[in-house]
Amino acid sequence: MIPSLRSKFNQNFTPEKYRALLKAMEARCGQAVPFRISETPCFFPKALLDQMAQYGRELIHQLESAEYRRASDAAIPPAFNVPREAPSPLFVQVDFGIVRGPSGEFEPRLVELQGFPSLYAYQAILSQCYLEAFDLDRNLRYLHSGLDWPAYQQLLRRAVVGSHEPENVILMEIDPLHQKTLPDFLLTEKLLGIRTVSITDIKKQGKQLFYEKPGRRVPIHRIYNRAIVDELVRKKLALTFRFDEDLEVEWAGHPNWYFRMSKFSLPYLRHPCVPRTQFLSQVARGCDLENCVIKPLFSFAGTGVLIHPRTEDLAAIPEPDRWQYILQERMNFEPVIETPFGKTKAEVRIMYIWLEELLPVMTIVRMGRGPMMGVDHNKNMQWVGASAGLYPSP
Repeated sequence: MIPSLRSKFNQNFTPEKYRALLKAMEARCGQAVPFRISETPCFFPKALLDQMAQYGRELIHQLESAEYRRASDAAIPPAFNVPREAPSPLFVQVDFGIVRGPSGEFEPRLVELQGFPSLYAYQAILSQCYLEAFDLDRNLRYLHSGLDWPAYQQLLRRAVVGSHEPENVILMEIDPLHQKTLPDFLLTEKLLGIRTVSITDIKKQGKQLFYEKPGRRVPIHRIYNRAIVDELVRKKLALTFRFDEDLEVEWAGHPNWYFRMSKFSLPYLRHPCVPRTQFLSQVARGCDLENCVIKPLFSFAGTGVLIHPRTEDLAAIPEPDRWQYILQERMNFEPVIETPFGKTKAEVRIMYIWLEELLPVMTIVRMGRGPMMGVDHNKNMQWVGASAGLYPSP
């Protein structure tokens, strides 16, 4: 989106540099990245990223009211209602698409927001590898809020590890060795010294949780939770503990915020960047579906989203389940990234860490020319996939 930087990058691109990027990521992660990395980073005007970051703050703060807290109680399944809820989410993601405004200017539009961690280790390393592999201008930045790499590592350590010894802090996931996000887990271990533990390997004694190391049990004092409840329920996994138990453990990102700050919150938001959104249970039969999408509230990575819903799709969802879906105005993302294969769309995720203040720290970018922006929806294409958002320093 910065023509001079885009033109220079495209002219200087070589397949060898891209291969160097992939090799660098494999070396840093300790394994090949199992999803597609785009051939290019994205160059954004800082003003546009700042606008997205500010919009995200405004949307997140709208959900602080007691009224919304009461309304969102209904979003939390009783079996996953974790005691001692934190007053705010520790990690928040706000996703924006880029559209054409009425005067022809580029404007951000909200896709969704989530009170759940994202790729806080992986994304920083990917950004660094783009800068190094393509020998980009060292004045380009990927961190926000005045953070540099040492300051970001310290902030992430405070958020995840807190005041505990790293040995007593775990990253908890479902079968982590077979998750696409394993590179982020491995990098988190390297950066913070914590252990990744499968949720099914956690042991419980009384109110305490443990994991096994060779020859001993290690008490768990704090959990960086990356386990998605939707997957947990689908796989019908047997655990030694219940989420609704009052356990002697802290949460680095309290699990209840996965439900409260989610697609469930979209119908409650009032902001120029928010597309019209209703719970499906509030939608009248025979409504116009032509310019809408249907999304399940708590699915992940685009699972179950209907881009072009039909009347029969709506009829197939039982009435008692309709509150678990939203009907949202479909947005036409503007292709804004010039590539050798034509202009490509970009979805920008603003990543926040909320300790003393709600702080935007970095962006994740997903590039695509398919109907959706996730890497699974842009297969067999080039110059699409996971990317990084860079901007010139002032």
